[in-house]
Amino acid sequence: MMKSDAHLPVVSPEVPEAKEFRDPKAAVKRLQELYQIAVKFLSETFSENVAGARPDTRFRAFYPEIRIRTTTFAQTDSRLSFGHVAGPGIYSTTVTRPDLFEGYLEQQIGLLIENHDEPVVIGVSMTPMPMHFAVSGEIAVPQEGALKFTLRDVFDVPDLATTNDDIVNGVDFLHQDGSSPLAPFTAQRIDYSLARLQHYTATKAEHFQNHVLFTNYQFYVEEFEAYARKMLADPDSGYTSFVSTGNQVITDPDAPLTVPQKMPQMPTYHLCREGQGGITLVNIGVGPSNAKTATDHIAVLRPHAWLMVGHCAGLRNSQRLGDFVLAHGYLREDHVLDDDLPVWMPIPALAEIQIALEEAVASVTELSGYDLKRIMRTGTVATIDNRNWELRDQSGPVQRLSQSRAIGLDMESATIAANGFRFRVPYGTLLCVSDKPLHGELKLPGMASDFYKTQVSRHLMIGIRAMEHLRGMPLERIHSRKLRSFEETAFL
Repeated sequence: MMKSDAHLPVVSPEVPEAKEFRDPKAAVKRLQELYQIAVKFLSETFSENVAGARPDTRFRAFYPEIRIRTTTFAQTDSRLSFGHVAGPGIYSTTVTRPDLFEGYLEQQIGLLIENHDEPVVIGVSMTPMPMHFAVSGEIAVPQEGALKFTLRDVFDVPDLATTNDDIVNGVDFLHQDGSSPLAPFTAQRIDYSLARLQHYTATKAEHFQNHVLFTNYQFYVEEFEAYARKMLADPDSGYTSFVSTGNQVITDPDAPLTVPQKMPQMPTYHLCREGQGGITLVNIGVGPSNAKTATDHIAVLRPHAWLMVGHCAGLRNSQRLGDFVLAHGYLREDHVLDDDLPVWMPIPALAEIQIALEEAVASVTELSGYDLKRIMRTGTVATIDNRNWELRDQSGPVQRLSQSRAIGLDMESATIAANGFRFRVPYGTLLCVSDKPLHGELKLPGMASDFYKTQVSRHLMIGIRAMEHLRGMPLERIHSRKLRSFEETAFL
C-alpha cells in the first residue's frame, strides 16, 4: 500500500485488518503473522536496494499491537499482582518477537481476557519497525556513509527518543494515541535490549532461562559448567542442554566446548530446561555499571527471579572468610540508578526469595536453625562505586556502614536488587565473604583459608538450589505485590 510523505511516497506491506480475539493462542498466532509480514517486507526491500542508488520511495512497516477496551472496574482476584488493568479505558502495547515471547504472551493475554471478559484486538500499530531490528542477526547493516543513500531517508532507524523506561519508572505515560500502557516495555525498547544482550553476552536471547544468577567471579562459571555436565548425564534431571558463550550448544555431557578467542564483556551460560525453566549464569564482572547494564537488558525477557551470588567484603570482626551474607536490606551508594530510582526509595526483601535462599544454605551445608549462624549472617549489604574505598579516610564510610547495620560490602548487589525492584523482577542476594579490609584481611594472594575454598565451592550450588526451589512455586506467589505500584501494567 502507498501513502504520501513530505519527502518520498511511503510503501508499506499489505496486512490483515485488526481483529478481536478471545482465544489467546489465536491472538498470538495473529501477532506472529503480522510480525513476519513486517520483517519479510523490510528484509526483502533492504536486500533489493542496499547496493543501488537511492530508491524513489520510502519503505515502512509497523509493529503489531495488542489493544483492549474496558468499561468497568473489574472485580479481579486481589491476590494477583498482574493480569488486570487498573480501571476503565483503552490500553495497548506494541509487540516484537512474538515467537520468542509466545508462552508469555499467551499467558498474559489469557489472564486479561479472563479477568475482564473482554476480547483483545490484534492489529498493526502506528509505530514503525526500525530496519536494524527487523534484520538483526540476519543481514549486516552498513554503517552510515557506506551506502549510496542516507539510510534514514529510506528506512526507519532506531529512535532513542521513543526508546526509554518511562513506563517502568512511573512517569505519567500515555501512548501517542492516548491509550494507557498494557505492558512494561514497548516493542522498540525490547528490540534495543535484545540487540544489546547479543552484544554483551555473546548468546542469543532464545537461550536465556527464567531464573538468572549473577556473579562477579570466574570460579562460578567453572562450577556451573561442571554442574551442567552432571545434569546432562542424568536422564531424570529435566535439563536438556547447556549453552556456552558463542551460542555453543551441547547435550552430551562429554562434548567439548571451545573458549572463544575474544570473550564478551559479560560471558553468559545457560542450563536449559523445557519452557525456559532452567538457569542462566551471567558473569557481570566488577562494578555497578555492569550490573545495571546487564539487568537493564535481561529485564525485557521478564525472568521469574534473579539472584546475586558473588563475593563481598565482610564488615564484622566475627565473620570469617567464606561466611555467607544474606541481604535483607541495601545501602545504595552505587549512584548508577539515582536518576531512575532515588536512594530514598526502600528496596524491600522478598519473603519468598529469602526463604528459598536460607533453605538452600541449610540444604547444601547440612546446617539448620541456630547452627546456621555459624556460617551466615542476615543484614544490610552496602554497594559502592569505588573499588578502592579502603584507601579513603575511614571515619565517614565506617560511620555510615555502622549506622546502616551493614554486614557486607560489594559493588553490584544493591544495583541488581534495585533494578529488580524497578523492573518488577523478584530479586535476592547471597554473598560470600572474600576479605575483611576493616580488620586487616585484604584480598591478597594466599589469604584464602581451606574453609573459604570449601564455602566458595558450595556457594554456586546454593544459588542453584534456591532457583530450583523457586521454579516449583506458582508464578503468582513469586511475583510479589510488593513490586507493583498504584497503577500497574496488566502484563508482568
